[in-house]
Amino acid sequence: MNSREAIIALVIKYNAQWDDVMHALTKREEPEEEYYLQYKKMKCNVVTILDPEYPVQLKHVVKPPLALFYYGDLNILSNYYNNISVVGSRDCSEYGERITTEIAGDLAAKGYVIVSGLAKGIDATAHKAAIDRGGKTVAVLGTGIDHCYPSENLKLYWKIKKDHLLISEYPRNASPEQEPFPYRNRLIAGLSKTLVVTEAKYQSGSLITVTFALNGNADVMCVPHRAGEQSECNRLIMKGAIMVENANDVIEEMSKY
Repeated sequence: MNSREAIIALVIKYNAQWDDVMHALTKREEPEEEYYLQYKKMKCNVVTILDPEYPVQLKHVVKPPLALFYYGDLNILSNYYNNISVVGSRDCSEYGERITTEIAGDLAAKGYVIVSGLAKGIDATAHKAAIDRGGKTVAVLGTGIDHCYPSENLKLYWKIKKDHLLISEYPRNASPEQEPFPYRNRLIAGLSKTLVVTEAKYQSGSLITVTFALNGNADVMCVPHRAGEQSECNRLIMKGAIMVENANDVIEEMSKY
């Protein structure tokens, strides 16, 4: 078993728990044969941090995934500056859904790759808008690569799996747990130089993604909302986030890179 195969087998054994896998690697632990056999039986593709195909931008996130499991074309992520992460509320409003559809759709139509987390609400809307406008999208899962959550996005999951890019640091059918979802947000933020928050209520989980983006020196852009709506977007704008109202605003800001 070579170094690459050992990493994959250990990630499977410890279900991608980074500290456990790193400890095992440091101790030169030899994974049991059963985990190597599980890897060989996988239908998904796997890229490790040792491979040249590994997305270089993820090497700079907190605890970079030692292995990524994926379906689709990994080359979609090849241009860091062409990727735009779009996040927001799971329980989105009609306005949030409409503005996300417009911005994500227009950006995708112009060749930008839309990255999000396949959650209900804004995430799913952004993925669908990119697909509907003939663009490309990347879904970063907080579950095992072969587990769709929420189940209502199953059709979208299969579409992205077939024609776009579906990635997870978790193997097999790992079920959703509370911890992986905030933790995976570091990947959503890390894959793009630009993060667009189209709708978020006070104390939204989107703030976790914003924090990761800021720590990675990415630009955070927010869509403004009406006063009195307890909009986290408005608060972020007050704190220095870039206000954007449409795709052209996003593109204009990105042209300053």
